[in-house]
Amino acid sequence: MLTVLVAWGVLAGGGVAGGAPAAAVGADLHRSGAVPVAPGVVYGEFRMTLPRGTVHGHLLTVDLADPRVTVDLLYPGAVGARSPVSQLAAERRAVGAVNGDFFNITETQHPGVQPTGASVGPAVASGRQLKGAVPDGQRFGPAMPPGATTEDVIGVGYDRRARLDRLTLRGAVRTGQGALPLRGLNQYALPVGGIGAYTPQWGPASRVRATCGTDTDRAAPCSTETAEVTVRHGRVTAIGEVPGAGGVAVGSVVLVGREEGARQLRGLRLGEPVNVSSYLAGQGHGRLRCAVGGFPIVRDGAPLAGLDTVAVAVRTSAGTGAGGRVLYLMALDGAPGQTGLTVRELADLMAQLGARDAMDLDGGGSSTLVTGDAYGATVRNHPSGGAERPVPNALGVFSAG
Repeated sequence: MLTVLVAWGVLAGGGVAGGAPAAAVGADLHRSGAVPVAPGVVYGEFRMTLPRGTVHGHLLTVDLADPRVTVDLLYPGAVGARSPVSQLAAERRAVGAVNGDFFNITETQHPGVQPTGASVGPAVASGRQLKGAVPDGQRFGPAMPPGATTEDVIGVGYDRRARLDRLTLRGAVRTGQGALPLRGLNQYALPVGGIGAYTPQWGPASRVRATCGTDTDRAAPCSTETAEVTVRHGRVTAIGEVPGAGGVAVGSVVLVGREEGARQLRGLRLGEPVNVSSYLAGQGHGRLRCAVGGFPIVRDGAPLAGLDTVAVAVRTSAGTGAGGRVLYLMALDGAPGQTGLTVRELADLMAQLGARDAMDLDGGGSSTLVTGDAYGATVRNHPSGGAERPVPNALGVFSAG
């Protein structure tokens, strides 16, 4: 079991967990209020003073070595949907949670196209692979460091260890004429020339957004060459030219194509047998039971090169320590009078708190940390918008104690 000292990122010997060097941003870091919220889960607050003002943060430290503790992805029952973190946590009776991935929040560049609310990166919940990653140029959020991609995730494996990983979509649409590559799974943006699959997990959101923008320019116009095919119980049942909306029936999959992908789909015929297969291939050892997208900011106890040092914002982060046996979930406070952090400062902070590896999650008005009990979920920080922002997913913590 973790002690309160370990929960605050300090080993018994007095050093920073994982051997992380002391960070300048944390030189005036003051921690307070560390209390257990459930067996294996500790909540605490911290403050630090910077020349531009005071940073106030909230931290959940999760002991994955405790057999009573589990972690899962929370989402509102559909990829293309949003709910407040407190509602997601209360519905699953989580003892703690933070908001997750960046998402398709607006579509000002594409008049008439509705934002889907779907997240940027891959998502895995309770072992179910929900979605793949959009192209790098289609993402929302701060600039990523060199070498990062939208496929990067933080997750917890069936070995009960948290880790950073990269999940790449592999899949095919197999017909009597051969196999077509599958380039998307429940994504708000498809690669140019690609085909994407939409399952019942997508929800009722419109699929038009999937054919807008390009791999390098999110604001590029929507494609004029599109197609949509419905496959039900392994047979083509409908063929259309424009992506539609509305839920996908159980036993069905909707295929959306753009450019060359659209031309390939238009070659199918009603009644033709079609098999659609997909999976998210990771680089780590063993499958992830849950995963959420973001981008890496700390590896091996050190901030990555190329992190932004200019833009200051309220931020959320998730990190791992103790060989993956500790999970840190952190959200800054957005109350008036508080200041935020740059991405580089966030990396320094997470290393100071004990994270050996860490990810930047969605921030700004999305940053939310909650704790829960039998009576519901309590929002511990002050969301910068004055109220909780509905988000597509969150990392939830559960304790059987």
